Amino acid sequence: MRLEAKLALFNALSKLLLVLLGAVVIPPIVSRVAVAHTDQRLREKQAEVVQLIHRSGISTFVQGEAYADYNLLKQEYITLTPLPATADTVAHSPRIFNEPRQVDNEIEDFRILSEQFAEGGRSYRLEIGSSLATVELLTGTLRRMALWVLVIGALLTIVTDAAFAHYLLRPLRQLIVRKLRGVHHPSAFSYAPLDTDTTDFRRLDNSLNEMMRKIQSAFEKEREFMSNVSHELLTPVSILQSRFENMLQDPELSHTHSLKIVDSQKTLYRLRNTVRTLLLIANIENEQYLRDEAVSVAAVLADVTNELDDRLAQRELRLLEDLRPDYVVPQANRTLLFTLLFNLISNAIKYNRWGGSITVEGRPGPLGGYLLRVTDTGPGIAAEHLPHLFDRFRRFQAGASAPEGYGLGLPIAKTIAEFHKSELTVESEVGQGTTFTLRFP
Repeated sequence: MRLEAKLALFNALSKLLLVLLGAVVIPPIVSRVAVAHTDQRLREKQAEVVQLIHRSGISTFVQGEAYADYNLLKQEYITLTPLPATADTVAHSPRIFNEPRQVDNEIEDFRILSEQFAEGGRSYRLEIGSSLATVELLTGTLRRMALWVLVIGALLTIVTDAAFAHYLLRPLRQLIVRKLRGVHHPSAFSYAPLDTDTTDFRRLDNSLNEMMRKIQSAFEKEREFMSNVSHELLTPVSILQSRFENMLQDPELSHTHSLKIVDSQKTLYRLRNTVRTLLLIANIENEQYLRDEAVSVAAVLADVTNELDDRLAQRELRLLEDLRPDYVVPQANRTLLFTLLFNLISNAIKYNRWGGSITVEGRPGPLGGYLLRVTDTGPGIAAEHLPHLFDRFRRFQAGASAPEGYGLGLPIAKTIAEFHKSELTVESEVGQGTTFTLRFP
């Protein structure tokens, strides 16, 4: 999972946890707020009633009987009740409590503010009540409002956090896309500085640039060494070859010595081919070949088939060609493509069973480009060997039945494929054969 997705997921989960926590904590808080709001309204009404009594006189409200006033829906009421003459005339502080009261033959729960005060030498009890249904309605309204505010706030913070993470990680995405993705060789690496003011990303960019410079320097030294050594080895090999040929022409040379010289010539011939192969790899990696031709895969395959007809007939192998349609590589080197296909098919001949078959199949790729598959009916390759199949001088068959060679055919094919911006992969199953797939861009 990408770092940006992980950050977004963490932010979303943290906000979800916050909403769940709010759903647990908000209701009791809102209930207390609603009750406190109701109590405040009761106190304000009590102050207004007392002010009216002082201004208009108690007789305006109470004339021997208790005074009561209910609103239309019986949700609020005010009562002013005279107390017996023997009652205490000392004023008592107002108190607030919940208590059921009967209103028009119905019992209703009220939040009641009760106060006892003296006026005109007599005691009175003032009660102001508000229906608890009103309090619960206010509580529900406040609870829903608080939850909606919490959810909307969480969604807004998720969006803003995701946008900020996207902005903050933009240099990292650029670093991956421009400098890491698709870079199969140091020469394809971009050393352009990253446009960022984040110190960590700047340090990462500088470290990558420095590391790739060192890798590129090591690659160049290896190429130069391989090229120089190959050039230098060709001269003494040619000299030795000439000397052996001159020695074979000596009439006084014994038959035994002639056989030994011939064996030495075979060894020297393989050494010369190895040196030339290494020089070829070095020249390809140094891009000393041109890609200035439009080359038909079918035409190159026909040349390869003609070249290998004798070897196919010798091992009684059938070569099946199925290119639908043909593919023309727009920028290619015909000689190198010939070497590439030659090595793949030659490898299929070497490691095939007697009387088997080789299938060369070409199809357009599902995502564009062209796929060329070379499949043999050989013994297959063990899974643990597949990752090292394109390593130079690496071979996995030994013994008398092993074909001659030094394990350079497939590395050459891999190098030529990369030179043409293509990808060469292998699939194999022991006992079922091997398939090499060349993906042209």
